[in-house]
Amino acid sequence: MRIYVSHSSSYDFQNELYQPLRNSELNTLHEITLPHEYSTSQFDSKEYMKDCNLILAEVSYPSTGQGIELGWANAYAVPILCFHKKGIKPSGSLSVISDTLIDYEDSQDMIQKLTDYVSTFQNQRQNPS
Repeated sequence: MRIYVSHSSSYDFQNELYQPLRNSELNTLHEITLPHEYSTSQFDSKEYMKDCNLILAEVSYPSTGQGIELGWANAYAVPILCFHKKGIKPSGSLSVISDTLIDYEDSQDMIQKLTDYVSTFQNQRQNPS
């Protein structure tokens, strides 16, 4: 599957998000795009998302740019999974674009929950009821 990872730029996403994802089984099983892995310059997510199967959105930190990205994904009917650190209350408007909001305690918990979700999501796409 082709997965795009959306996030705020106002935290240490390289270490808290990118590194755990790259070191996970998800990285070997799927094509994961981390938009600012090698550069902080603008990434054309609007066009890129058109060909994605899933958006993983880390929503612990408010971000106007991420909100715009998630709006595009929603308009393209690309499924969005929102996830956030436990104890943080994300924006209520996320319920308009995603039916799934997952909280996590640490990197290991985040990866486990994302792996479980993506596996279930993939199985449902391959074997629709």
